[in-house]
Amino acid sequence: MKSWWQVCLAWLGVESNTTSHHEKWISALGGGLGIAAVYGLSHWALDGVAAGLMVASMGASAVLLFAVPHGTLSQPWPVIGGHLVSGLVGVTCYLWLGNSLLAAGVAVGIAIGAMAYLRCIHPPGGATALAAVIGGPALHDLGYGYLLTPVALNLIAIVTVALMFNNVFHWRRYPVAFMTPRKTEPSRPHLALSHEDFAAAMHSLDTYVDVSSEELAQLFDRAWEHARAAEQQPLTLTRGHYYSNGEVGERWCVRQVFDLAPEDTGNPRARLIYRAVAGAREEQTGMCRVDEFCRWARFRVVKQGERWVKASG
Repeated sequence: MKSWWQVCLAWLGVESNTTSHHEKWISALGGGLGIAAVYGLSHWALDGVAAGLMVASMGASAVLLFAVPHGTLSQPWPVIGGHLVSGLVGVTCYLWLGNSLLAAGVAVGIAIGAMAYLRCIHPPGGATALAAVIGGPALHDLGYGYLLTPVALNLIAIVTVALMFNNVFHWRRYPVAFMTPRKTEPSRPHLALSHEDFAAAMHSLDTYVDVSSEELAQLFDRAWEHARAAEQQPLTLTRGHYYSNGEVGERWCVRQVFDLAPEDTGNPRARLIYRAVAGAREEQTGMCRVDEFCRWARFRVVKQGERWVKASG
C-alpha cells in the first residue's frame, strides 16, 4: 500500500514543500496586496465581466510573483512581455476572426509560440489572450487600447507591489538579479561545475525549466558546502538509526540498522542486520559486517515529513 501511494504521488507530481509556514504566510500576504492593487485599477478602467476577466489573469500572475519570486516565469520580462504580447495576439485574432472557437484557440496557441520565441513565457498570458477574444463588448470596444487599459496599468500595479514587497525580506529578491553572490565561496571538488555547465545541461534537456542557471549554481555551492560539513563528521552506527548511501536516482537508498549489539558498534567484523526503508530494494532486509555497512553508508538521516534529510550532530 505504501509503495502504491508513493507511485501515485510521483505520477501526480506531488513534491515536498520545503518552505516554512512563515514563508507561506508572507507569500499569501504579498499576493493579497498585489491583487488588491490590480482589482482597484481594473474596476476603475472597466466594469462587470470585463474587469473580472482581467483580475483573473493577474491573479494567476500574483501566485508566481509572490509564491515563487525567484522563478524564471516570475521575472519582470516574462510578466510584462508575456501579458503584453499575449494581449496583442488576442486583440488581433478577435479583429480578424471575431468571437469564435477558432479565434480563441488560435489566440492562445499563437500567444504561447510568441512568448516562447521572445523568451517571456508567462502562463497567465494565455488568459490575457483569451480574454481579448471572449471578454465581450466592454473589451472588444477597446481594440488595441486593451493593451494600455487595463493590461499595462495592471502590470505596473502588480510589478510595483512585487518590487516593494519582496525586497523587504532579505532572503527574497525581486527581480532575481538583485540576489548577491555569497562572499565566501565554499571549496569545490577538483572537477568544479560552473554557470556555463549548468546552462549547457539545461539546454540539453530541451524543455522549459522554471529556474535560472545562476540559481542552480548557487544551490550547487550550498549543497557542496553542506556535503563537506557532513563528511567531516565520523560515522557511528547505532541500532534503530537510518543511513543513506548518498546516491541519486534509482541507486539512492535509505537503510535502518535493525539489529546491532551496542558492544559491537566499534567492531568492524561484527555482523548487523539492516532493512531498506526507502529507495532501491525498499522493504528488503539483509545482513553484512559493520565495516561493509560503513563503506556503503555516507551519513545518517532522519525523516522530516515526507523527506529524508541529513541528521545533525
